[in-house]
Amino acid sequence: MRKIILSVLGILLIVGAFLLGNYVIESKQKPKPKFNKVIKTAFVENVTNKEIPIVLTASGNLIAKNKIEIYSEVSGVLKSSAKPFKSGTNFYSGQTLLSINSDEFYASLQSQKSNLFNLVTSIMPDLRLDYPNDFKKWESYLQSFDINKTTPKLPDFSSDKEKYFISGRGINTAYYNVKNLEVKLGKYRIRAPFSGILTEALVTPGTLVRVGQKLGEFIDSSVFEMEVSLNSAYADLLKIGNSVSLSNLEKSKNYTGKVIRVNGKVDQVSQTIKAFIQVAHKDLKEGMFLEADLVAKSETDAIEIPRKLLVDNEAVYTVKNDSILTLTTVNPVYFGAENVIIKGLENNQKMLSQVLPGAFDGMIVKINKE
Repeated sequence: MRKIILSVLGILLIVGAFLLGNYVIESKQKPKPKFNKVIKTAFVENVTNKEIPIVLTASGNLIAKNKIEIYSEVSGVLKSSAKPFKSGTNFYSGQTLLSINSDEFYASLQSQKSNLFNLVTSIMPDLRLDYPNDFKKWESYLQSFDINKTTPKLPDFSSDKEKYFISGRGINTAYYNVKNLEVKLGKYRIRAPFSGILTEALVTPGTLVRVGQKLGEFIDSSVFEMEVSLNSAYADLLKIGNSVSLSNLEKSKNYTGKVIRVNGKVDQVSQTIKAFIQVAHKDLKEGMFLEADLVAKSETDAIEIPRKLLVDNEAVYTVKNDSILTLTTVNPVYFGAENVIIKGLENNQKMLSQVLPGAFDGMIVKINKE
């Protein structure tokens, strides 16, 4: 009986150990997770092809269209003028910008005029005897001669003999010496070639001015030019006379200009071409930084989309049968800073309007109805 009882207990112990082992093994096995199939929501819009203007964006600084640097061609002491020669002073066309003391030079000019008058006077008796037909016009010349006014032009010669006679007496040389001095006298007073404003003044009254010295800078504050560099790929799109929309960096002010010149040379390093835009406005100042939008041309049957929606620069995602995401090849015709103009889609075709993370061709999606 003892052996039988021990045998039964041994068998029960083995069976219990086997069952316990199976239980432990089964308890360590994780249940297989159950995944619910998730269908992503896609934001779409219907394609509407239309005429899209291609706008080239560039920026640059304003430079006065009419601008001169003032240099002195004579020497002397700067005199005071009706208006102060200081930055910010406005001058009208023909108004004196500055004047240099010319008393000494003026006295020298008057001496040369007197010398010319004396030379002409000295030949009058000979003219009366040898050239009676020419005497009258030379007499009229002397009568019109005023030493305090601009020297009148010498009478025209009626014959070679008269020309040789006048030249032999040194009258021609004396006349052109006087005219040369008169021209130089005009350089002691510098006048405004156009209405504008003085932007730089480097001298003050009482200063000794030397020949070749820079005195200041004068600009026309009514018309400005802006130089912009554009990709040479769009050189054929730039046309003189095209309208240009300009704005400041804050986009708070807008101006309108036009293309007036296009450089015929492409920069070899940057592969850009320069265009010049003219703009006029009372609020503009030289040196201002503006952004320009140049309307180059228009593309028909095209749409404009954000660049982030373009896949590999050649395709976009469209939705077929309101549920299947399809990668559709398109033709990009112009890339902007943020947008791209594309062609190749049909009207009313549904296209993604927002980037869908994890999107792939053939993906099942649900269209947002809102």
